[in-house]
Amino acid sequence: MATVTAAQRDVYTVSRLTAEARDLLEAHFPLIWVEGEVSNLSRPASGHLYFTLKDPKAQVRCAMFRNRNRHLGFRPENGMQVLVRAGVSLYEARGDFQLIVEEMEEAGHGALQRAFEALKRRLAAEGLFAEAHKRPLPALPRRIGVITSPTGAAIRDILSVLGRRFPAVPVLVYPVAVQGAEAAPEIVAALERANRRAECDVLILARGGGSLEDLWAFNDERVARAIHASRIPVVSAVGHEIDFTIADFVADRRAPTPSAAAELVVPDRRAWLDRLRGLEARLHQRLRDHLHRSTERLAALEARLQRQHPGRRIRQHLQRLDELAARLQRAMRLALHRRRQRLETLEARLHRFSPLPRLQHERQRVEALRHRLHQALRQRLQQARQRCSTLARQLHTVSPLATLDRGYAIVTDAQGHVLQCATEVAPGTRVTARLARGRLHCLVEETEDA
Repeated sequence: MATVTAAQRDVYTVSRLTAEARDLLEAHFPLIWVEGEVSNLSRPASGHLYFTLKDPKAQVRCAMFRNRNRHLGFRPENGMQVLVRAGVSLYEARGDFQLIVEEMEEAGHGALQRAFEALKRRLAAEGLFAEAHKRPLPALPRRIGVITSPTGAAIRDILSVLGRRFPAVPVLVYPVAVQGAEAAPEIVAALERANRRAECDVLILARGGGSLEDLWAFNDERVARAIHASRIPVVSAVGHEIDFTIADFVADRRAPTPSAAAELVVPDRRAWLDRLRGLEARLHQRLRDHLHRSTERLAALEARLQRQHPGRRIRQHLQRLDELAARLQRAMRLALHRRRQRLETLEARLHRFSPLPRLQHERQRVEALRHRLHQALRQRLQQARQRCSTLARQLHTVSPLATLDRGYAIVTDAQGHVLQCATEVAPGTRVTARLARGRLHCLVEETEDA
């Protein structure tokens, strides 16, 4: 074996070794995604983040410098499961294998976001988001359906806005869970039930804000296809203004909040009243214009008649003109009066349609009817008892059994006919005599007519 001299040896210094090892690692590994649990998290004054990323079998040191971590949408903490995009490197000063982190996101959130984007692309390719499938909302729905949690803030916001804008439109709530494993099937069932019953002209699918996980039921493919299949227009009002779900893209209209959805589906009653007043003003103006044109035309005819010297006919026409003008003014005042009354009636009806006084009145009415029903039942039962007792006494008085108690008997032949005359049977015939207690089976030996 040849001996290697000291001059032939390639001796590495520690810094050279760590530098070349770092170059090999960085050249061999591109930016990769790594998932693990954060531990030993440190935030020095420099603004950099240093931590350990671990799983049950191994761990690796990580560094995320200030220019990268200032864009984080969350605050990392020890014990948090994260997904990092990092380059593999080596910290030469200590010879530590480490990851240089470029991006970081919560592990669950990242998986959900990727699933969201994949489903969004697939449904868009199928045409579920196409504008051609969007149905227009009714100008004034006869009934509004709300698919949401009956105890959440969303339903309170929707009812508050509807009550303020147009309280005359009734609301039907389809209660569903809006979070958790059971939420998506319940939402699908509510959409199908609403379409099957056809009780509403528009549907609001709503819930309050939350994380991506909280809103995940509205990213379910089954919910998206149920919205697409709905024959009733659907307004999606899920989360806050910055939240977007698959349901928002499929729905006929997307509202940034539940309150905004309520404003979309009904008009403002004040705007309608203003419009009625505007129409009334236009009617007045048209009537005045018509009267003015009629007056001018009659004046022109009058001048024409005067030129032809039909004095008597002119006077007749003038008198007729005065009568027509008076009738027109009366008709105009009457029409205006009727329209004003109609407007006041409609306004009063809008105020009366507030559900709270009506519910209170109906509750009091039901309680009064229940009290009256109980009293009537007790009185009717007492009268029935008294009548039954009276009839029993009367029945006993006329009962043939009472006659039997006085020593009489009822005699019947073999066919059960009651005998009233001795000539109805012949000697040798068997008869039965019923007494007050028991019967006698007798053989007729002789008959005698009275």
